Amino acid sequence: MKALKLFGMARALEAQLDSKQARELSFEERLGMLLDAEEVEKDNKKYATRLNAAKLRVSASVEDIKFKASRGMDRSLLVTLATCDWLRNNRCISITGATGVGKSYLSCALAHQACKQGFSAFYVRAPLIFDDLSVARADGRYKKVFESLTKPKLLILDDFGLSTLSADARRDMLEIMEQRYDVGSTVITSQFERGLWHKLIGDPTLADAILDRFVHNSYKIELTGETMRGNKTEK
Repeated sequence: MKALKLFGMARALEAQLDSKQARELSFEERLGMLLDAEEVEKDNKKYATRLNAAKLRVSASVEDIKFKASRGMDRSLLVTLATCDWLRNNRCISITGATGVGKSYLSCALAHQACKQGFSAFYVRAPLIFDDLSVARADGRYKKVFESLTKPKLLILDDFGLSTLSADARRDMLEIMEQRYDVGSTVITSQFERGLWHKLIGDPTLADAILDRFVHNSYKIELTGETMRGNKTEK
């Protein structure tokens, strides 16, 4: 089993050999238990691989999110999002609110949940990725960087709108949203409410095209309240 890299089965067999109860089971029952153990082993490895590839900013989970009326977080909506049906339907999410209210944590928690349910995810900070795309044009990495943003089922664009987009960044964002439209889901977090995004993008025509591919098919979450940075008991 180990030579065939069936490590889950090997460990389960060792456990069976040490268990009087297991030895009393039929061959078919014991074989079924071994196969189940191997399936769990492979699923766990795939999950770990997806989580590592996601490069999440923080370790977060939906189970750890605290609900308070003052935060503007809808428990029923989060329960719905935890099923990941929004990913299956290629829907998007905007998360807005002041600095420190938990936008990044919530986005990473949703990405973590996506990885648990078998979806690929990738986290980036918007200001850095547009700079990286600009540099990548010059050093030959553009296709690779661009594909890292379009291939995952879920893309997290964190901290969008900290500065007005450059002409290249606007075109990049349009191409990213175009490639992802109706085949993947995007979560965008921002300090600015969605009504201001059009102005932040900078070019009215491109802003219309970018937001058309995002807003009409998205959930809207507006977080409120005081900053939670430095308070490890709050998420």
